[in-house]
Amino acid sequence: MKRRNQLLALFCLFAFAGFGVFYFRYWVVQKPFGIILFIGEGLTPGRIAVTRMFAAGAETRLAIDDLPHVALLSNYSRDFATPDQAAAASAIATGQRGNNRAISVSADGKALETLIERARKAGRSTGLVTDARLADPTSAAFYAHAVPPFNPAEVARVLLDDEQVDLALGGGGADFLPQDKNGRRRDQRDLQLEARRKGFDVVRNRAELEAIPGWRKPRVLGVFADEELASGDSVHARGDQPSLRDMVRRAIELLQFNRNGYLLVVDAGLMRKAAQENNAERTLTETIELDRAVAVARRYAGQNAAIIVCGDVGMGGLHLNGAPFLRDSGVALLGMNATGNPWFTWATGPNGKKTTAVAAEGNLPAGEEPAAREESTTSQEPAALYAAPALPTAEDVVGFAVGPRTEALHGSMDLTAIHRLISDSF
Repeated sequence: MKRRNQLLALFCLFAFAGFGVFYFRYWVVQKPFGIILFIGEGLTPGRIAVTRMFAAGAETRLAIDDLPHVALLSNYSRDFATPDQAAAASAIATGQRGNNRAISVSADGKALETLIERARKAGRSTGLVTDARLADPTSAAFYAHAVPPFNPAEVARVLLDDEQVDLALGGGGADFLPQDKNGRRRDQRDLQLEARRKGFDVVRNRAELEAIPGWRKPRVLGVFADEELASGDSVHARGDQPSLRDMVRRAIELLQFNRNGYLLVVDAGLMRKAAQENNAERTLTETIELDRAVAVARRYAGQNAAIIVCGDVGMGGLHLNGAPFLRDSGVALLGMNATGNPWFTWATGPNGKKTTAVAAEGNLPAGEEPAAREESTTSQEPAALYAAPALPTAEDVVGFAVGPRTEALHGSMDLTAIHRLISDSF
């Protein structure tokens, strides 16, 4: 009898331990502690191969190439076959398609819950990092709700007043300052000063960002330029601004304080700005900067983090033409090739010639005006059609992912699937 009781107790012990291991493995470990979403503005499948070549030759591998889960993402908006950045970001942020020029609202103008709002309800810390302006449409889609016309100053107010974001790092300082302090605000509110009074660490350069203590809950507003940050290849212009990699690393270090985990949204917006200007060198340099930031995230966030990288909308129609040598990279791909033809060409943008085309107003990015009729004289990177900023292109974007609960990203999906993938991990 005694031996039977011992065996029964041993069986119960093993059964309880097995259940504990199963629960820990499939419910605790598999729920990602950190969730990091990178949005590469203009990241399409065609951009990947060209970025590899520009970085170090066709045989090189990018950090995103090592993310095991990949999908093509369709990205039309509710009213246009090609979305603008506001509609594309809103689809990711809310999981629902919206109209162009509208931010995280339904067709009848009602606010839709965003990923950052959901993360807050789940008890997670929230962070937003961008190398563009913090009040740009892509970033704004995760914390604000707006119908046209787009008002960056009002969006900046929402970022501070609603306090949905624990840590926000980027540019666009003029949206936070009144006009008498060289800002754009007409209500005379100094949002940076108000942020300090609310207990936020307001930082203006890399040194101040690095000095923030990591032992307490983060409340950080980092504004490192009046407009967007300087490009990664503009060493002199960047000065003491942090790079995208710096901001991602520091955000991860600070947000990890919360034992319930965190959500970090990273907007690589300079990729879009460079493409709109028909600047292939800068476009690919910024795409490489995004890739390096992804590598930093993998190193600092650890294996129990879910990292998702996705595009939003194609921009400008960049193509590398001809037959470069296998190991050609960098400046070897710029300008003209041996036959006198340009390596890089664009579909639309300021390098277009002899065109009378004007962009449809509804398909422009939020806050931008239709292009006037003009003519360019450049021939290094010609565009087929003139537009003051290059226009969005109708093509799928691409998504990559690694980490717990990211296996669902595969095949051909809708851009709204990114929202579901992240929401299911809260």
